[in-house]
Amino acid sequence: MVKSDLLQYEKKVWNNRYKSIAGLDEAGRGPIAGPVVAAAVIFNKEYILRTYKSIYLNLTDSKKLSEKNRNLFYEILKDEKDVSIGIGIISAKEIDKINILQATHKAMHKSVKNLSPDFILVDGLPVSGFFCNSENIIKGDLLSLSISAASVIAKVTRDRIMNEESIKYPNYNFEKNKGYGTKKHLSALFKFGPSPIHRKTFKPVCDF
Repeated sequence: MVKSDLLQYEKKVWNNRYKSIAGLDEAGRGPIAGPVVAAAVIFNKEYILRTYKSIYLNLTDSKKLSEKNRNLFYEILKDEKDVSIGIGIISAKEIDKINILQATHKAMHKSVKNLSPDFILVDGLPVSGFFCNSENIIKGDLLSLSISAASVIAKVTRDRIMNEESIKYPNYNFEKNKGYGTKKHLSALFKFGPSPIHRKTFKPVCDF
């Protein structure tokens, strides 16, 4: 099967005379503990057209990559001067205050704030209020390289946060479950009660 061109959306936007395109994605909407993290990634046009097939051909949705390959792409993206990255993090406490949808959108806005792109490609459903034009792409992390890169940055950033939280709160195995409601995580929750980074408005945490 021929792999589709993951720069198809970027090329369409470039053809409309936009120069700086940010791919935008998030990680951590579903867990019952920890923050939601959004990431925005801008590839320099000349750089990505030159290196796509040699470096990024196997870059895709972070959930489709092994942990090893996620970390590999994360380091490549973070170290490359022709790649600009923005990150937005909203804590569990704030998620409880404003709800997960609003928290996700707030994290997305924070991630692009200091990048000043001309155009934004957003994974999933539309997000309003950006300072420039945008387009939402359903399953964008599988269809746009910029969004795929953002999904990797968001996922690895959040995973590393949860690894650090696991040291503070060792009872919950955050280094393994990353805050998702696995069987062992729920058992620990019922045994020890919620930690300070559990989302108090999420079930079953709200039952305590």
